[in-house]
Amino acid sequence: MAKKLPEVDVVLVGLGWTGGILAKELSEAGLKVVALERGAPRTPQEDFSLPRIRDELRFSSRNDLTQNTQRDTLTIRNNPSQDALPMRRLGSFLPGEGVGGAGAHWNGVTWRWNDTEFKIRSRYEERYGKKFIPEDMTIQDWGITYAELEPYYEKFERTAAVSGKAGNLRGRIENGGNPFEGARNSEYPLPPLNQSLACDMFTAAAKDNGYHPFPRPVANASRAYTNPDGSKFGPCEYCGFCERFGCEANAKGSPLITVIPIAMRNPNFELRTHSWVTKVLKDPSGKKVTGVTYTNTLNGEEYEQPAGMVALTAYAINNVHLMLLSGIGKPYDPVAQTGVVGKNYCYQTGAAATLFFEGRQFNPFMGTGGLNVGMDDFHYDWNFDRAPHGFIGGYNVAGGMTHGRPISYRPLPAGTPQWGKEWKAASAKWYNSAMIISSSGSVMANRYNYFELDPNYRNVFGAPLMRMTFDYKANEHRMGEHAANVINRIAKSMNPTLMNPATARTEPWSVVPYQSTHNTGGTIMGTNPGNSVVNKYCQSWDCHNLFVLGAGVFPHNSAYNPTGPVGALAYWTADAIKNRYLKNQAPLVSA
Repeated sequence: MAKKLPEVDVVLVGLGWTGGILAKELSEAGLKVVALERGAPRTPQEDFSLPRIRDELRFSSRNDLTQNTQRDTLTIRNNPSQDALPMRRLGSFLPGEGVGGAGAHWNGVTWRWNDTEFKIRSRYEERYGKKFIPEDMTIQDWGITYAELEPYYEKFERTAAVSGKAGNLRGRIENGGNPFEGARNSEYPLPPLNQSLACDMFTAAAKDNGYHPFPRPVANASRAYTNPDGSKFGPCEYCGFCERFGCEANAKGSPLITVIPIAMRNPNFELRTHSWVTKVLKDPSGKKVTGVTYTNTLNGEEYEQPAGMVALTAYAINNVHLMLLSGIGKPYDPVAQTGVVGKNYCYQTGAAATLFFEGRQFNPFMGTGGLNVGMDDFHYDWNFDRAPHGFIGGYNVAGGMTHGRPISYRPLPAGTPQWGKEWKAASAKWYNSAMIISSSGSVMANRYNYFELDPNYRNVFGAPLMRMTFDYKANEHRMGEHAANVINRIAKSMNPTLMNPATARTEPWSVVPYQSTHNTGGTIMGTNPGNSVVNKYCQSWDCHNLFVLGAGVFPHNSAYNPTGPVGALAYWTADAIKNRYLKNQAPLVSA
């Protein structure tokens, strides 16, 4: 029987970016806050010091900072007619585990999603008509606007030390930035990173082809920086050990050097690690949550932690799983098209070309996770007409160099043997003389891409695993083909010696090769309980004292990385709790 503990004001389930932001903001407001993190404790000074953090085999190949699939995983299938099988090794995406979550090992790419995303259904219906949207595409407006989120985007960017160049400053288009971005109230906290040769070459080629390149915004500090909370950043060292690694220079925006240590200094806050939450508890009416049950994974002891408020701040997929296990909200049924929990799972798509240049030296080992130049001409440029191409959404194209790590970076021309003398010779010849141009494409929600509890497989606690059903649809195939053509046109204009051309992902999606950790949906945001799990303040429609954060609230996926709006929504939600909910503990939006 679980041991019942004294009640607290707030329980946070997971302590990454969203949990860290809420921990800091709510404990500063005087609330007693407990964070339950199922992974281990972690600090940069103890875990990310040299030389240990440069262990590519441990952190990149064996994914030391990610979830352990032996204890909990997903079952995967492409469509409902298939049998789902457990993902035994992480591949396509890498959820974080431990204090800091995925915010410890991310690249730092930080975008602002704008009203093209938040009003996606109404925007496309207004321009192309309702029939342009396929019947099985379940996209919807979010119920929130860019104008509402803009101050919170800025707050997150200043917290995370984002380096970049504004393209739209209070409605004025700025040279060197992204002309298609939403209007910003101020410049980025830091100027862009130093650009590499690959960035310069892509910039020139994109301009020559009539496009609008700009330095990609990234939470890698381009110089020493102190954020508004007093957190100090070192300048990026361009070491090439960014994604999948912690940062020994404290140059990468991370909750481990910003919001979490500030919360830890507050006597109102308590962190409990190795604490695996197994259920969110409800009162007899089912309209309020009363706390959570969790297990200490070191000794197996079970606890009940009562709380006046619960916030699910774990990785997006895990938040969905906990909602399903707790019986909060109606599970989604794709056949009847009823229920909302698990609905609208989305991923991302893309294409890439590798260019080889005799005599060029790119020095790929001098890079960082976000060091790229991007262009949004087929993403947020509303003058780009999708009708002739038959797809909804868009894609960002980028060129540059992020790392040259010796195990995982092996640019080789197509047809090179995969082992032996010729493989070694080609590796030596092209390691320093290749660059990549890639695209990241949006994925629109589809009726048959969703989460549910698996009837056959269980995790280490005996609870059902979550089953993911996902595949790219015709919309993504058409977008990918368009992106590949654009990439190849730019690449050919650069006159490479050799080239592996970009091709669209038209084969069934596979969970095996890594693609991105940008999973969205399952606890989606919307305008009413019939189409969503949470309202615009990330507050549950079913239980008003339950808040669900993270990319699970996104009703579809953009071409952009999700962390920018994830961070902005966390600050937005924290403000709503402090300034509105605590004064009147009730739904913040009328159902």
